[in-house]
Amino acid sequence: MIQSQSFQFLVCGTDTDVGKTLISAFFVRGLQSYYWKPIQSGINDGTDSQFVRKMSQIEKEKILNESYIFNTPVSPHWAAEIDNNLIKTECLNLPNIKESLVVETAGGLMVPITRNFLQIDQIKTWNLPVILVCRSSLGTLNHTLLSIEALKKRNIRILGLVVNGEKHLDNPKTLKEFSNLPIIAEFPLIKDINHNDLDILWQELNIQENLDLIFNRHS
Repeated sequence: MIQSQSFQFLVCGTDTDVGKTLISAFFVRGLQSYYWKPIQSGINDGTDSQFVRKMSQIEKEKILNESYIFNTPVSPHWAAEIDNNLIKTECLNLPNIKESLVVETAGGLMVPITRNFLQIDQIKTWNLPVILVCRSSLGTLNHTLLSIEALKKRNIRILGLVVNGEKHLDNPKTLKEFSNLPIIAEFPLIKDINHNDLDILWQELNIQENLDLIFNRHS
């Protein structure tokens, strides 16, 4: 797949286990982009970078090395303390990539990176637009609207939402109405999903067209 336009953005989640890594793989596959997960907490089931490469089937050189990998699946600040390897924000500078780049954050927006620095502070420093991944099910309205409020308060640009999970008849509509943000995709729950499924969804959900419109609107 050859893309006519390069996109760089952050994939953030409203909470733990909302599907950020799967959605990151979806965008990496569709855009044939570079991928960077700067902070990885927990390696028992492999790293998110390994998952994205396997799911997206992207070339190995487009999976950029993490700045930090910690053993314990807890908040980055605590995982760093457990491993006696405290995070230095100067080691989190964006890679110098001119092509499309998907950056996946760790956990939710307000997760601490250090004892005095939140992930949302780092997001502000990066100054890239955000795609916010939220679950489709019960609880998403509160979590998502609070996350949007936190981002807007800091003047962080939000491209739109990806609603992940089983189809919900009202939540996407309600989120769009209250946030005034576009729903980039309602990503369905698919068992044993693979890269062929990602290709089909990319076309069916008109993701390339949606991204073109959103980025051009913000340019």
